[in-house]
Amino acid sequence: MAPLMAAGVLASGGPSYEFQKGPDGKQYAVGGEVKIDSSPVEGDLEATMRKATRIQAAANAPADPSSQDRSVASQAAAMAVRAQAELAEQKKEEQDNEVDQSEAHNNPYDKKAESGSIIDLVA
Repeated sequence: MAPLMAAGVLASGGPSYEFQKGPDGKQYAVGGEVKIDSSPVEGDLEATMRKATRIQAAANAPADPSSQDRSVASQAAAMAVRAQAELAEQKKEEQDNEVDQSEAHNNPYDKKAESGSIIDLVA
């Protein structure tokens, strides 16, 4: 139940369990899984990072995570890193564009003389 609780809305359906008959003849859950949506959020890198964090929490929720749980947690961590890198790149490009636009408006070499001709500066 811990992975289901941690997955929340990312869980697609309820948990499924593996049962085994105990020495007393009763059935006991000895394993199980919760299917979760682990795809990135299209067009929203910040939401993808939040989702990846939630997937990791769900995968690491069992007291003794299985190798599959650890693999899912690792894949979610990688998804978060990719989204974070893409977001950083987008922000850098936006800043570069703002600087370029600002410099274009303040570049004295692009100004025209009052007569309409370009000022010829000699270095």
